[in-house]
Amino acid sequence: MNKKIIQSFKKILFLGYDKNETVLIKFLENKGCKITHSSDMNFDFHDFDLIISFGFRYIIKKDVIEKAPPIINLHISLLPFNRGAHPNFWAHFDETPSGVTIHMIDKGIDTGDYLFQEELFFEVQSMTFKQSHDVLIRSIENLFIKNFESIINLDLKPHKYLENGTHHLSKDLPKDFSGWDSNIYSEITRLKSKA
Repeated sequence: MNKKIIQSFKKILFLGYDKNETVLIKFLENKGCKITHSSDMNFDFHDFDLIISFGFRYIIKKDVIEKAPPIINLHISLLPFNRGAHPNFWAHFDETPSGVTIHMIDKGIDTGDYLFQEELFFEVQSMTFKQSHDVLIRSIENLFIKNFESIINLDLKPHKYLENGTHHLSKDLPKDFSGWDSNIYSEITRLKSKA
C-alpha cells in the first residue's frame, strides 16, 4: 500500500481554528483526509487516526491523551520558549527567540516533545504585533504542509528540549498593553520603561 492510499483513509479530528481561520483543513481535505472539526471540548476522540490541535483554547485532560490516538499541537513560538498564552508578545518582551513549533501533546502546557521547528526573525521597528502574528500563522501552516507526509503517516521522531524555556498565562499580559495593532518596538520600549 503506497502513501497516497494510506493518506486517503486518514480520519483526523481537527481542534481549534476552523476553515475561515486556517488553510490546513482545506489542505488536508484536498489530500483525501476526512476531517471532523471541533472548537470546544465536546468531541469524541475514538475512531480517529490523528488529532491536530491548532488555536485550541482548552487543555486536553491526561486521561484523554492516554487513550486517544497521537495528538499534535501547532504552537506559534520556538518552544520551549513562550509556552502558554500570547507567545508572540512574550518573545519580544522577554527577548527570547521567535518561531513556530509542531509538538506532541502531553499533560503539560506546550511541554510535549517537539517534531518540527523553525526560528523566525522580525524587523520589530517596522512591524505591529498583528503583522508578526500573521507571519507566525503562515509559517506554522507552511511548516505543517512541508512535513505533511511524515505527520500524516505518523512517521514522527520526537525531540527533547535542551532548555527549560519560559511560560506565561493570559493574565500575565500587561494591563496597559496598547493592543495588537501597536508597533512592536515602540510598545515594548514603552512598557519596559514603566516596569
